[in-house]
Amino acid sequence: MANALRKMANYLGLMDDPDLGSHPADNAQTSRALEAKSKPRPAALAVAPMAPPAAVQLDLPVLDRIVTLHPRFYNEARTIGEQYREGNPVIINLTDMDEAERKRLVDFASGLVFGHHGTIERVTSKVFLLSPANIRVSNEDKAAAAEASFFNQS
Repeated sequence: MANALRKMANYLGLMDDPDLGSHPADNAQTSRALEAKSKPRPAALAVAPMAPPAAVQLDLPVLDRIVTLHPRFYNEARTIGEQYREGNPVIINLTDMDEAERKRLVDFASGLVFGHHGTIERVTSKVFLLSPANIRVSNEDKAAAAEASFFNQS
């Protein structure tokens, strides 16, 4: 049994036993394997530092205005939708509408905002702010919008 293990170890090149008759081809393979093991390994490759990434210019929308609308009828919902789709924040003042149309318009605005991943916020009981997804409105801006809506009421 030990002889079989020695032959296997000799065949695999783990030991070199001259007593075991090995083939010349086996000796060539084992000598190549020993030469590969004995060769010095190359030094570690030098790593060059990466260049800093180039500046990426993002196409962010320019917030140059907030649209304020005072709809009187539900038919004016299209104007609200068009302004909002252009990326403008929209303040809708619903004080001049009757209750049934006001509810319909708020439902329309909610669906519009949901479809475009924006937000709708109540500024006062009848004034709403529709903000696109890429625009954040601070509490100071909301307070200013509430004050402006009070002055615009007739």
